[in-house]
Amino acid sequence: MILIVDDIRANIIALKKTLELHNIDVDTAESGEEALKKILQTNYCLIIMDVQMPGLDGFEVVKILSGNKKTKDIPVIFLSALNIEKKYIFKGYETGAVEYITKPVDTDLLILKVKTFLKIYEQQNQLKEMKDLLSKEIKIRKEAQDNLEVKISERTKELVLKNEELELKNHELQQFAWVVSHDLNEPIRKIQIFIKIIKDLYLAEDDKAVDYVNRTIKSAERMQTLITDLLAYSRLSSKVQPEKTDLNEVLQEVLSDFDYLIESKKATIKTTVLPTIDSIPSQLRQVFQNLIGNALKFSNNVDTPFIQITSELITTKNFDGEVSPEGKYCRIIVKDNGIGFDEIYLDRIFIIFQSLNDRQSYEGTGIGLAIAKKIIEKHNGLITAKSQIGKGASFIIILPLHYEELK
Repeated sequence: MILIVDDIRANIIALKKTLELHNIDVDTAESGEEALKKILQTNYCLIIMDVQMPGLDGFEVVKILSGNKKTKDIPVIFLSALNIEKKYIFKGYETGAVEYITKPVDTDLLILKVKTFLKIYEQQNQLKEMKDLLSKEIKIRKEAQDNLEVKISERTKELVLKNEELELKNHELQQFAWVVSHDLNEPIRKIQIFIKIIKDLYLAEDDKAVDYVNRTIKSAERMQTLITDLLAYSRLSSKVQPEKTDLNEVLQEVLSDFDYLIESKKATIKTTVLPTIDSIPSQLRQVFQNLIGNALKFSNNVDTPFIQITSELITTKNFDGEVSPEGKYCRIIVKDNGIGFDEIYLDRIFIIFQSLNDRQSYEGTGIGLAIAKKIIEKHNGLITAKSQIGKGASFIIILPLHYEELK
């Protein structure tokens, strides 16, 4: 709404009708004092003010308005027929008016200016609304962020405490596993000894009894292997500092352990030079033992088992990493020509107690590959396999050359 202030009523009526023809809402005041009262009670988007009025003149009214926080931003257009000298025009602008128009007035120009100020007023209101909304949004987000930070801090403290509890329980579990494995191994060992004595001394001529005893001995051996493997799996949670490890030495130790089995199966082992990396040697020894042991175990469908162990440096930590002599990772492949497996079961073979084969035909606990996977992951590496039934299997390992702290 626009306020017209003029002490001459005829001027007010004429200007009011002109503005209303352009659908502009208008209010009026016939003195400076009346104008001030109305301005304090109503929000006006523009004031058209006569300069020369009895009592408070236009200059004085605008000066008062400019000193008030609520009214200082209301645009004022001075409209005067008497004070048309430059000094009055300058004074009008100095008091805070946005425009000073002298009579006779060009009506079209006045309407254009009024509409312009109305548009500016609307835009300012929209900006103010956007600013208010933005301020509220910032406040809400800040409160949410503060609450989130508090919750994160509380949750972090909880996790630290839980982690400490978990480490304590893990240590207790390792101690328990060690004691239990020792206590279980001892009676199993005695069972094996006494069963063999009974077999040799009292059952030599009873084939059926010997068969039953042999089965019992086999079951005891499987139980002993299971206990040993479970103990090895539980120990992987303990922290051990890595050291410079020549994988060629580790591999030769493993192959030396398998000498008898390699010879009895007439297996051929072909190897390339392996790198020296930061690792826990005893754990990588377990990995090679499991992979080579499986390759020898699952080779029953061929007369001459063939195992190939190759290594190459790669640039990135992924199975298809590009080969480079400057690579920071090594890709080790253990390939055999054994019975293989269907790759749809790939994820299953690395899960503890999972086995794809008949345990009567192939002995095992189903823990070996789970141990290998856990060891490789503790070294911040990757392991996978490729295979087809009857066409052997290839186990692919990616390891960093230098120790990387797990995140």
